[in-house]
Amino acid sequence: MWIPDKPYNDLPSLPPATDVETPAILKACITASRHLAALHASADLIPNRHILTNTLPLMEAQASSAIENIVTTADELFRYAALENTDTLSPAMKEAFGYRKAMRQGVDLLATRPLCTNAAVDLCRILRHTDADIRSTPGCCLRNQITGQVVYTPPDGEALIREKLANWEQFMNGRADIDPLIRLAVGHYQFEAIHPFSDGNGRTGRILNILFLVQERLLSSPILYLSRAIIRDKAAYYTRLNAVTANGEWEPFILYMVNAVGETAAWTHRRITLVRLLLDETAAFMRKRLGAAYSRELADLLFMWPYCRISTLVDAGIARRQTAASYLDALAEAGVLDTVRQGKSKLFVNKRLLALLLADTEVWQPFT
Repeated sequence: MWIPDKPYNDLPSLPPATDVETPAILKACITASRHLAALHASADLIPNRHILTNTLPLMEAQASSAIENIVTTADELFRYAALENTDTLSPAMKEAFGYRKAMRQGVDLLATRPLCTNAAVDLCRILRHTDADIRSTPGCCLRNQITGQVVYTPPDGEALIREKLANWEQFMNGRADIDPLIRLAVGHYQFEAIHPFSDGNGRTGRILNILFLVQERLLSSPILYLSRAIIRDKAAYYTRLNAVTANGEWEPFILYMVNAVGETAAWTHRRITLVRLLLDETAAFMRKRLGAAYSRELADLLFMWPYCRISTLVDAGIARRQTAASYLDALAEAGVLDTVRQGKSKLFVNKRLLALLLADTEVWQPFT
């Protein structure tokens, strides 16, 4: 029996005892899978995959961190990503960059093993910048941030936590008879309910969501901006999450998660399509303005790094420092880039790309 202020040591094992393949859920899975397939195809149309993997995971990192009230902006993260010196980063930005690093290294982990308890530990350590491990001391509980009231107390004791994680791991990897989107939703609830770490459970769980889609080959790279849906309706997310614990209401939560995947897959697909169009338009304009100095590698670089420096071009092997400076100055004079100061550094900003990525509208300022 679940009591908010008592360790939920009787958290039921997976799969749930209730039907998780209702007609409504299966219908939602069909729609979400269609959007994921379109996203997968659109990503393949951009020759340089780094254009997506340098930008979209950083936006995911910002939104996922914001869910935990770690407040940054995507614009700040893009700006500081162009700087080599990160000593001046705020704690919130260090957390967000840690999230992106964990996501990237998580993809590398998938090449050697499926998602598992040890992988979750590794991810939590990376994003928290600590040697975090499974909780071994009692006293962990979740409280209402306004009233201070205990709303949930996860299972207690390292041995029990590892036992429940082993069940979670087996369900995620061993139940191919269940639609992967249903497994994602059910597994996400279970991981958050187990709450295996003293901190970082929500962010680790959301990284695992994206990596699971990569593992199941529904995504080719971690470019789904899934936390966008949660941050836009955070109350609904927590209400449905808590309803599973309190009342066993699985269907509303599964529908919420599956629909969130579909919605953000559709949003990401539209953005990628527009980024590709903007890239082609920008490249054509650059070719006209720079003439022989133009290269597609330079155009791609400006879309990999919405904020870049002269050294960004030098490090990419596009030009020596003086020539790289002349290229960027020419593009700023032509209106392709803006310039800003960040401390002692001069940054060049792909303003149209930023507007496209960060604004709710799906248009950009035309070149003149």
